[in-house]
Amino acid sequence: MPLIPLLPLFHRFNREYFDGLLATGSKSLVSVRWSDGRLTNTAGFYRRVFHNYLVSEAEIVLSTPLLANLPLSAVESTLCHEMIHAWTDLVLGIKEGHGKVFKEKMAFINSLQNNFQVTIRHQYPIPSKTPKWLAICPLCRSRVLCRRRFKSAACKKCCDKKYNGNWHANCILVYEPVPQTV
Repeated sequence: MPLIPLLPLFHRFNREYFDGLLATGSKSLVSVRWSDGRLTNTAGFYRRVFHNYLVSEAEIVLSTPLLANLPLSAVESTLCHEMIHAWTDLVLGIKEGHGKVFKEKMAFINSLQNNFQVTIRHQYPIPSKTPKWLAICPLCRSRVLCRRRFKSAACKKCCDKKYNGNWHANCILVYEPVPQTV
């Protein structure tokens, strides 16, 4: 499915479920956009960025990699979920995550329609990331696959056994690239 424009959906949901409070006229209080392709662990997020204690930006970002090939209902559900976060934050001034007010609004929206269900956690398939590194303990030679390298990471088993649970430079992991299969 090609990426659909999010702003018309946002304004429709704003009218239908949020009494138009997430926009002033045609200008929304929060920007809505697709991710640039790097958002791969979550379907979307809402955030506010502050500069000098003033709100400078509120935005909803939906994951292009996760949602692009899913049905429209997945996009609608995710957008509506993030709009509830924006509504509780910008309109009500409540910072609660998935608390009581969030759940009440979610249940209200779900009771009004059957096209999609707003949920707290999604069940969308997340593509697995292949590990790029093999971390090797220089003492016990244990090996662990990793997606990234960590500076000064040490083998916990050896630190516990040889250094009373304290970090020690002798236990710093050595990283080798994992051979890529074709």
